Amino acid sequence: MSAANPSIKLCHLYPDHMNIYADRGNIAVFRRRLEWRGLSLEVAEVGLGDPIPADCHLYYLGGGQDRDQMLVAEDLAQKADSLLDAAGDGAVVLGVCGGYQLLGHSYMAVDGRPMPGIGLLDVETTAGASRLIGDVVLEVTLNGLTRTVVGYENHAGRTHLGGGCTPLGRLRRGHGNNGDDRCEGAVAGRRVGTYLHGPLLPKNPWLADILLGWALDHAGHTSELKPLEDDLEKSAHAVAATRAGKRR
Repeated sequence: MSAANPSIKLCHLYPDHMNIYADRGNIAVFRRRLEWRGLSLEVAEVGLGDPIPADCHLYYLGGGQDRDQMLVAEDLAQKADSLLDAAGDGAVVLGVCGGYQLLGHSYMAVDGRPMPGIGLLDVETTAGASRLIGDVVLEVTLNGLTRTVVGYENHAGRTHLGGGCTPLGRLRRGHGNNGDDRCEGAVAGRRVGTYLHGPLLPKNPWLADILLGWALDHAGHTSELKPLEDDLEKSAHAVAATRAGKRR
């Protein structure tokens, strides 16, 4: 397909405020993995005060510092209806770190200030006295398939899941949602939240393709994604997994 007729429309929420730890790289992965298959990506960037388009197939919200996250939380809470409607209609939503927290019901910052969430994921987060930092390895099951996912976490949040979602994965290494329950991230339908930065998707092509497959399905394209070689991606994945084991 040509760029004039994109196969997927992606909404990048708050790219100027929520782009810590190279989270923008996840969008580059989406674009290239589509292009390698003869497909294309159209990106709409939404900032403070901008309306959220309701016709996108994939929505992405990265991580940010608490100061930026507070600005984003207040703005997002005022205009989230179109995002909630899109997710209810089957659009894919990916939130990373601060974005993950804002997809939940609320986040209490380390200074005691509450930030509103939008309730897209049934999670609550409160900042702890220390940060949870390091390499992460987890076992993830999506679409009936189980794979290892790797990444890096650096967050003060202690996130606890309610009954409306399940963990993205079970930890082999790392701290995860709260350092206690050995779980990382949250999934509810096609809504995914995770603390994994790095960015996440270059080292986890399987997860990238799961998300793209969901988005293509929402866009009305039912054909399966053809396999890619992914030699470099698999090597990066293996290095990250080995490093996490050494830092245990």
